[in-house]
Amino acid sequence: MKKMLIVDDDIEACETIESLITRKSHRCDMAHSLSQARTRLQQESYDVVFLDVGLPDGSGLGMLPELMDIPNAPEVIILTGKGDVDGAELAIKGGVWDYLLKPSSVREITLTLNRALKYRAEKATREERQELNLPFVIGTSQKIQVSLQLTTKAAHSDASVLITGETGTGKELFARTIHENSSRAGKRFVVVDCASLPVSLVESTLFGHVKGAFTGAESDSPGLVKLADGGTLFLDEVGEMPLSLQKVFLRVLQERRFRPVGGASEENSNFRLIAATNRDLESMVDEGSFRSDLLFRIKTMRIRLPALRHRIDDIVALLEARMRHLCDKYGLEEKGFGEDFIVTLNTYSWPGNIRELHNILERAMVEAGDEKTLYSVHLPRDLRIQVARTQIEKMTGKEILSGDNGEERTAGVRNIGQKIFEDIFDSELPQLKEFKSTAEKIYLSELMRQCRGDITAILEKSGLSRSHFYTLLKKYGLSM
Repeated sequence: MKKMLIVDDDIEACETIESLITRKSHRCDMAHSLSQARTRLQQESYDVVFLDVGLPDGSGLGMLPELMDIPNAPEVIILTGKGDVDGAELAIKGGVWDYLLKPSSVREITLTLNRALKYRAEKATREERQELNLPFVIGTSQKIQVSLQLTTKAAHSDASVLITGETGTGKELFARTIHENSSRAGKRFVVVDCASLPVSLVESTLFGHVKGAFTGAESDSPGLVKLADGGTLFLDEVGEMPLSLQKVFLRVLQERRFRPVGGASEENSNFRLIAATNRDLESMVDEGSFRSDLLFRIKTMRIRLPALRHRIDDIVALLEARMRHLCDKYGLEEKGFGEDFIVTLNTYSWPGNIRELHNILERAMVEAGDEKTLYSVHLPRDLRIQVARTQIEKMTGKEILSGDNGEERTAGVRNIGQKIFEDIFDSELPQLKEFKSTAEKIYLSELMRQCRGDITAILEKSGLSRSHFYTLLKKYGLSM
């Protein structure tokens, strides 16, 4: 017996679907608003959710991320009004199983429900059979789980895969994960860095050469394509591949055949292709800098990796894993994380993504030395300044801008840290109490950084008593 939830403020529509479900010996609950639905979902696990778009307390589409984030998420069938094309499009992009136009016939509802239940049963069997070995992929956030689900499918097929994402999001790691969980795991994983291929030796590097093919070719040499025979060929930063090479490589992808430089005959290479890029290849096709036929060849499957700023929930797990790695590597004792350390990192925008996070952690550990806990004061000053800037914007509701000479200025509070009192305000000020709180918090944070957490130096420099200092730390949620 399966469990269904109907979320619709149309009582008659609810009763129609409920009658259909109960006749099939399944259990059914109803909710007539988003708040009622959330309560139900906290109390029960459901196999299928019928979700109306227009509800008294908001759009059902806004609830999709919450539903997708549930462990063993239910299949979602959207109920939408006729002519609501945008609703159907947003529903599909949100990962729903299907959508029904209201009013729908009993036959349409039955067919959609039966298909959803069959798909769910097959998916459960497939997931039991297709668990990945993930020693280095860290994270449980909904966005990374979506990427992992696609990775699982890619690992159990031999189709070409295109992995996209910003620099530092782990594209090569996911490519290796696919290879190591595939039927080709026993063969080579060959990396081709398209951004650094030497122009004069491109074909020799990729396809190899025979002895005497050119000056310096003293013996036969297999190229990277041949080395990947039976394994995986990973084209890193494929968007950097020159147009002249794209045409040559297209034929290699189609035929899996190539001719070494100076060779008299063609050779075969049975490789599986995975490509990665941080560029928008579709836009490059429109601009004429990337071949459309090559793009179609490399993106049979597509995996988009989220930026770290979109998976903040994974930061602590990523820090802990990297901490263990660094301590094992250098023979160090693991350090703890102060609350302000995590809060600061969660507020940062992470333009360099996971690669930057790893670098920042290592720098903080060096800065902390023998101290057993990492605090915000151990983080680089430029990172803390950016976070402070963000916090000021949130507190004042006003944007911080850059001046023509590179100085910082804001529309309400100008500059931060050491210069917070030095400049003149050039727009409406916040209330005095609000400004004093902002300035005081920034002063305390910089004070602790400059004094490296030494309480004696802090009290001497600030003129504060010990009790007053700790009262201020508690007031602003700061830690030593």
